[in-house]
Amino acid sequence: MANNNVVSLTAVRHLKEAEQEDFAYRAMILGMDKLELLEEMIRFQEERSRLGQLTPEMMVRGKHLFKALEENAETQELRLLTRSYRRHLEHELSSYVKNQS
Repeated sequence: MANNNVVSLTAVRHLKEAEQEDFAYRAMILGMDKLELLEEMIRFQEERSRLGQLTPEMMVRGKHLFKALEENAETQELRLLTRSYRRHLEHELSSYVKNQS
């Protein structure tokens, strides 16, 4: 029987390093207005499309970006969309840690 609670310590360490290196990005996000946040979302999606997958670093950055977008959304639809994508990224991060073991 497989244990679903097993995680890769290497993956956890990699994500912790990505979080630590991400302070400058988070500071940049916090200083953006709504239009700049939407432009950053487009850049994020273009990078994801170009790479064809989400890297752990992108998942960490995206989580912060979509949280900021969610908090600054003027419409319920945008708030729901950004919340949904942020949760998707959190799920991807969790899956990444579990699948690296």
